[in-house]
Amino acid sequence: MKMVMAIIKPARLDTVREALTGIGIQGLTVSEVSGFGRQKGHTEIYRGAEYAINFVPKSKIEVAVNDDLVDSVVETIAAAAKTDNIGDGKIFVMELGHVVRIRTGETGAEAL
Repeated sequence: MKMVMAIIKPARLDTVREALTGIGIQGLTVSEVSGFGRQKGHTEIYRGAEYAINFVPKSKIEVAVNDDLVDSVVETIAAAAKTDNIGDGKIFVMELGHVVRIRTGETGAEAL
């Protein structure tokens, strides 16, 4: 089992969710996060004063999947989140050691 974590632009969140649903993903977790990479933030003007925004708002998606679905999930997220502009995001894949469904006590792949 793997955890696929993607940091994407918030405007692409609905597109990514719909694309993942289309390939059979039944659950995911979304968090509002902020950070910076090559964008290095930006400046905004509010009431005549210029402010430096050092952290850019992003959406973090986490999806736990069986090993056989990892490649299709990564490809689907990458295709749906891509705008060809700087700041499109990153995708990380991590090993899951143990998963437990709290309600039923199921473990492993059955708990997904």
